Amino acid sequence: MSDFVIFCLIVFLVICLILTLVGFVFYTGLLSEVVVRTGSAPVKKITIAYKFRKGSYKASGAAFTESCSIGPKLASVGVFYDDPNQTHSDECRYVVGSILSEDEEKPDEELQRLFEKLGYKIISFPEITCAVTSSFPNRCSLSPVCAAYRVYPELEQYLKERSLNAHPFLEICKGDLIHYMCPLEKQEDFFVPELLEKKTTEDMEETVEHKDANETESGAGEELRPVSCSVIQKVVEESRDVAEALLLKGTHQGLTEEEGQSEDGDRGGKGSCESVGSGSSFEELDMEAEEEKKSDPDEPAEEENYNGQQKIIEGGTMESKEE
Repeated sequence: MSDFVIFCLIVFLVICLILTLVGFVFYTGLLSEVVVRTGSAPVKKITIAYKFRKGSYKASGAAFTESCSIGPKLASVGVFYDDPNQTHSDECRYVVGSILSEDEEKPDEELQRLFEKLGYKIISFPEITCAVTSSFPNRCSLSPVCAAYRVYPELEQYLKERSLNAHPFLEICKGDLIHYMCPLEKQEDFFVPELLEKKTTEDMEETVEHKDANETESGAGEELRPVSCSVIQKVVEESRDVAEALLLKGTHQGLTEEEGQSEDGDRGGKGSCESVGSGSSFEELDMEAEEEKKSDPDEPAEEENYNGQQKIIEGGTMESKEE
């Protein structure tokens, strides 16, 4: 009997433990439905006290606890600028703080001085009318942790499916809800000065690096210039020598050709003179033959060709007559 009672107690305790765990899961909102939509922002213009931080987003819990300890009745806010899937965890930038006032409300001066005394800075974010938003129940200290695993994947999928450029991610713990907001307008107005200074510093560093690289390249170029100049001078001198040699060779060939042409001209002149002389001799012979013809009509006349030249046989007879 005692063993049966002990067994029943053990079963009862196990059932109670299971029911407690299930109830706690429902209470934390881990099984709550996550609805993502596009519309107006859950808050209007806000003035916050913040601290700029850099590192893993998992360490942001301590920053929320610090700001809540300073102003327990104030809503907490966190702004996350980098995507942890694309940026190393140590390089992620974010700010955490408390909302001092909303809309046209003026912040409590004492609280503002207290935050500023503890190293917080003051900034105002504008009211926007278009943003991607969602919410999650804020019922216990584990709710923000559960919300991070439930809401952020849904937000990323929603933005990816619709190709929306929404940033940065704002997390606002207000009352019994945690509001998530990604602005679709006035996005740069949610950047704190430290973030802009970091960007400016990084741009300056990149500029200096590029400048150093250019100076290094220019220095290397100057070192190579004397070598290249000497090489170019050598090439120019060699090409000049080759050109002069070719010119001299061409001039020599031209002179040789001119001499040959002059010799040919002399020879041609002599030949023409000889031909002129022979032509005149033939004319004289013709005149003598005509005279003989007149004196001796019985003798046969000499035959002439169309060019006024006598045949070889008749020329021989004429020579014999002259003799």
